[in-house]
Parts: sequence; C-alpha cells; structure tokens
Amino acid sequence: MFAKKALYPLLCASLLGMGACGDEKSSDSNPVAPEGNSSSSIFVDPTLLLSSGVDPTPTPTPTSSNTPVVVPSGNYAALATNINAVRPDELYVGWLGAHVSTYEADAATYPTLSHDFTEVFKADYLPASRVVWQSQTTGGYKNQCSEDDATVSLMKARACTVSEGIGYGMLLSYFANDADTFFKLWNYNRAFRHYNGTTNLMPWIIESFSYNVVDAASATDADLDIATALILMYYKTGLEAYKTDALTIINDLWKEEINPANNLILSGNTSMWNGKSGQIVYNLSYFSPVALRLFAKIDTAHDWNAVLDAMYTYMAKVQAGGTGVFPDWSDEAGSAIKAPNGSANTTYFRFDKESVRIPWRIAWDYYWFQDTRAAAILNKLNEFIVEKSTGSVTSTALGTAYSWDLNLGKDKTANTVSGMWLGAWCATGIAGNSKWLNDCTAELNGKTLFNTSTSYFTDILLVMYSQLLNGKFVKPF
Repeated sequence: MFAKKALYPLLCASLLGMGACGDEKSSDSNPVAPEGNSSSSIFVDPTLLLSSGVDPTPTPTPTSSNTPVVVPSGNYAALATNINAVRPDELYVGWLGAHVSTYEADAATYPTLSHDFTEVFKADYLPASRVVWQSQTTGGYKNQCSEDDATVSLMKARACTVSEGIGYGMLLSYFANDADTFFKLWNYNRAFRHYNGTTNLMPWIIESFSYNVVDAASATDADLDIATALILMYYKTGLEAYKTDALTIINDLWKEEINPANNLILSGNTSMWNGKSGQIVYNLSYFSPVALRLFAKIDTAHDWNAVLDAMYTYMAKVQAGGTGVFPDWSDEAGSAIKAPNGSANTTYFRFDKESVRIPWRIAWDYYWFQDTRAAAILNKLNEFIVEKSTGSVTSTALGTAYSWDLNLGKDKTANTVSGMWLGAWCATGIAGNSKWLNDCTAELNGKTLFNTSTSYFTDILLVMYSQLLNGKFVKPF
C-alpha cells in the first residue's frame, strides 16, 4: 500500500551502492541527476512539467554506502567529528515506506472514501501523497479518522493527515534530495489550500484525500515549515514558482498568525488562538528562526526580523523563569499555562510532547547563522541535561519530560530514551559542548525507527534530528 516497489531503487542505492540491486527496475526510466544548484538539479518547476507532459517526479539522487563523510563547507557551526552521511538516508527511506501514502494507495485502502477524492484532487494536483497521522483509536478524532472498511487493519484509524506532517515531510524530503515526495506532498498541500478557499493557510486536519476537512483552522508551525521548504526549493533551483507560492502563504501567515501587538507567533488563525475569545497562549516549539530569516529574504513588505527578535526575547524570558527547560505552553508573561483546546492539561508545564521540537529549531538556526541568542538557549539546555545525566548520553535521564516549574507538577520519568528525545538533547551540544555532541551523535546513529501506527511523531523527529546532526541540512544560498 505504500508503493514499496517504487522505493526499492532508492533503498538499494542508499544502503548498498549503485551496483548492488540486481535487475530490479524502477517504475520509471528517469536517469539519476546530480545534486546541484539551479543550473544542475533534479528539482524542476512542476508547473512547467505538468504543461509539457514530462514526468514531474524524477528519481532522487542516492547516497551510496561508499560516499565519504563530508561536513558542509562554508559558514556553518561545527558538527560532531563522527557524523554518518548514510544513516539519515537509511532512516528517511524507512520512514517513507511506513508513514507516507500516495493518492493511489489510499484509494485502494479506503474504497468507499475514495469516491470523494476527485472532488479535491483535480488533475492539477496529481500526483499527490500524504504523511499519515497517528492512529486515532481514542480521543476526539476517533470517529473522523477511522474508516471501518479499510483494507489494511493498521490503517483503519489512520485516515487523517495533519498539516504539520506535510510541513515536516516537505522538509525531510527536501534535505533527503527526494524530489518525488516533495512534489507530491506539495500537491497535497496546494489542493487543500485551494479547496479551503478562504485562506492560503492549510487546514490543520483532513481525512485522507477526501473533501472531509475535519478542522479548517490553521496550525502555524505547519505553515511556517511549508513556506520554508518552498523557499529552500526556490534557492536551490532559482525557479519562481516556489517563491510565488511561498509568498502567498507568508502573506496570510503575517495577517492571521502574528500578534500585531507584540510580534509574537500565534498558534493558529482562529479566535481560540488569537485572543478574540480569551487569553492568548503561545507555543515556543512553533518558533522557527530559520523560517523567519528566509521570509525576510523574499518578503520586504513585512518586518520578519521584528518577529525574530521578539520571539528570541520571549523565549529567553520563559527559559529564565523556570528550571531551565521550556513548558509546552506559556502565556504572554512567560509562565506555563494550559492550552485552550485542552490538549495539554497534564503536560503544559513540562518540557514534553510540544517542546521536544525546540532544540531542533534553535540548533538549526545556530548551525546556519551562529546567532548568540540561539547559543545561549542551547547552552542552558545542555547544562541542564548534563547535570541531570551526570554527563552520560546513555542515561535514562534523557528520556524524562522535565517540569518547567515543580510547583505546577513533577517531572515525568521514563525507563527508555526514544530517538526523538535523544536527538533533542544531542542538539543542545552544538553551540559549545563538542564532547557531548560527539558522544550523543554516535548514540543517535544507533537508534532505529519504530515504524508503527502510533510512532508518527517520534519517527519524524528522529529522522529530522539525524539529518541535522549528520550534515544533511545544507544551505542552498
């Protein structure tokens, strides 16, 4: 159901080398093109390809097991000395096979629901793929995300897609040099933005490829990541189609997801998040400094640097007000607070399922731009975890969800450390603790994907942290 035959050439090339896959053939005959800049790239303008009838999904450039480990040259912060150029590609291919489904695969998996697919997905938005969301067997989305006639049992409760998954998928596929998946995920995003009609921000939760938009509200982190991926693609290829689409998202993001009173990033575009129906609550894991820097490069109509500065100031304030970690949700004063949608009533005060993304976003900014504010935040986090773990990257202390304020609630301890949490704590060493970074990166490269119906989030973040810490985050400008 996940088109594994199409993945076979990439898997073989990535893991075994170009000559190791026997006579198995890809479903297309496109040659592998070299990675490069706008004059030599597999990334092409899909609007031109669709009009010309050329296959818009060229084969990704593989990474051979014989590829030497090369740290990107130029103005980057130092990574570990033992990075593994192959490991992120191995993880990416595994993630792709378990968590990404095509239009055709979903049509076969959900035969009744598929009768609606053409309502949204006209020819202009095909081929398309989606990142499959976590299995919803309980909770508020159980009914909307479950299809009893699913032909594959583990997909019965995985009919939904959330916009953050599309944003993550576009970034993962960009850094994996997988033009096929990037293009298909972008089509999924464009189709639902067009169908939604009222905004250029993607509905945050959708059922498969059908017109059943479960909730049309936006999720700001998704919009930031999708626009970021498009801008990166624009700089990689020089093609205006990516920049133009990014600008349509950025314009509405500024209007609907930035608080004009203080330049802080709102969590969505509805009254629940913008203060029109109550107190504004912020999520610091939505703060993507690299996104804001890229927005400022192509959008001169809005002051994205003011948002960058305001968010860094606010982030430092929140960190200083507690134990050294971040709460999942916080108010304007910088204190932990419950989210208005009830999603974090027991976790809001902890460095937990939201905040685990913060080190990735801040370390990315430090890796590319060496901002001293990023360094200060990362170093404080690193000092915190080094003390808790007594300097051991194998300590189960790295799996604990720590409280921002012990008066609000206790730490949540764990017996094991998933790749998601290990990656987060590894990234805190990038701004100065080279021994920690070396030891932790080696440990991270031994982690494997769960690839289950409930590992959507943990598997994505493991791949993301692996790509960042193993040098796959190469600047296209």
